Amino acid sequence: MSPRLSIDGLTIAMPAGSDRALALDGVSLSIAADEIVCLVGESGSGKSMTARAILRLLPPVARVAGGGIVLDGKEDLLRLPEAAMRGVRGARIGMIFQEPMTALNPLHTIGAQIGEAFQVHTAFGRREIEARVQALLAEVLIPDPLAAARAYPHELSGGQRQRAMIAMALAMEPGLLIADEPTTALDVTTQAQILKLIRELQKRKGTGVLFITHDFGVVAEIADRVAVMQGGKVVEQGAAQDVLDRPQHPYTRRLIAAIPPLHPVPARPFERSVQLQVAGLSKTYGGKGPLRTSGRVVQAMKNLSFDLHRGFTLGIVGESGSGKSTLARCLVRLLEADSGRIRLDGIDLTALSAKQWRRESRRVQMVFQDPFGSLNPRRRVGDIVAQGPIVRGEPRKQVQARVRRLFELVGLAPDAVLRFPHEFSGGQRQRIGLARALALEPEILVADEPVSALDVSVQAQVLDLLAELRDRLGLSLIFVTHDLRVAARIADDILVMRNGEIVETGSAGQILLHPTHPYTQALIAAVPGRHWNPPNAGAADSAA
Repeated sequence: MSPRLSIDGLTIAMPAGSDRALALDGVSLSIAADEIVCLVGESGSGKSMTARAILRLLPPVARVAGGGIVLDGKEDLLRLPEAAMRGVRGARIGMIFQEPMTALNPLHTIGAQIGEAFQVHTAFGRREIEARVQALLAEVLIPDPLAAARAYPHELSGGQRQRAMIAMALAMEPGLLIADEPTTALDVTTQAQILKLIRELQKRKGTGVLFITHDFGVVAEIADRVAVMQGGKVVEQGAAQDVLDRPQHPYTRRLIAAIPPLHPVPARPFERSVQLQVAGLSKTYGGKGPLRTSGRVVQAMKNLSFDLHRGFTLGIVGESGSGKSTLARCLVRLLEADSGRIRLDGIDLTALSAKQWRRESRRVQMVFQDPFGSLNPRRRVGDIVAQGPIVRGEPRKQVQARVRRLFELVGLAPDAVLRFPHEFSGGQRQRIGLARALALEPEILVADEPVSALDVSVQAQVLDLLAELRDRLGLSLIFVTHDLRVAARIADDILVMRNGEIVETGSAGQILLHPTHPYTQALIAAVPGRHWNPPNAGAADSAA
């Protein structure tokens, strides 16, 4: 029986001046019916380019230089006329894009966008299309399918938008489904539901699935076979169990070694002393105002109280909407809490005037989730890092010398101070964000999801760097994350949030190994690949 899809020697050339001459270099892989093939690798490895080549959605600068893509043992997709290819997209090959908010049209309802596939590929009438759309939304477990069909993308949650994308991709019951990082931005429980849904639909309909991801936990949860890409080439492929448990290529071994194990770090033998005390902190959004007429109120934080010990790392975990980022912003007074107290070594930070806070704010600095969004693209990174101390009156020459030392400290070349943010990779930009926070010589770093957008190996490097800086500089860390594996790698203590409240707190060992609250237990149970024990996990440095 012919495979559902067969890629043979696919080569895609890029124009002169690109990062590399070939975006894809002789890529070969196949996907059978009723099989999930996971395509893994870091950013820039060629995963998404492979997916777009299958659908002939390549950027204009890319050129197919060789190879073929055969669907169902018949047509070579690279040689089909465009009119015939339009009949393939959606009808025979469905695609789930990585970011549904970008892929969905904000001006049309969810129902209209799912129904478009029926309008293009069938002769169904309006009523039949509406009935099928609602059936699809029910099939992907969206509550109240009728209301969801009438909603616009911004009116649904991230998980619901992703489910709508899956419904759209499955509308015509395609024989092949391509899922490009469909769970990257989702909370762990929503991710688990989506993975289960894709597996169930694939089994029920006999669909072949190409699942693109950089998360080996997801691979362990869902894959039948695995193909690993590096620099536009497939460097290893085989049965999932073989690749995961007995990786052959050094690159695969390095990726797997970088995965944080879901086990707490050993308790550090330091004496505990309270440095930061949070008591009764609350914050509410909404209510009626000049631009708000609904009067809807959301209580983002409800009477939060906890302590941060000097030199320790407190991990704050929970799903989207739990109040984690609101708490982080209140701690550095980017947001003002409605009530409660934040005391640093006995000083009530919430009671300080703006002038007094400016003097104390250098003691608590923040590292943001998106370093590119928080760095001014028009300024050199050295000037960005130096801005804080210079504004506070320190001599420019002295600050510039310190900035160059900071770049060395975070693993960047001192001469990099002359470059602009777009000239760095994501991991390097996060290091610049760290240098900017450290320029004011803080005592506490508040890190809001600082590694969530990074590849697993870069993520490991940044986590190791944070731990090293904490120990070398005597810092305390508040580390916000939705990834329990990341929390396990760096946190001494963990605080679990849900709907603006703290549901459980304790040492990392206690929370990860002996959780008592049902919500914490559900979070841990939903971690993809939690039963897989990666060979040499957490040993990225030695693997490299």
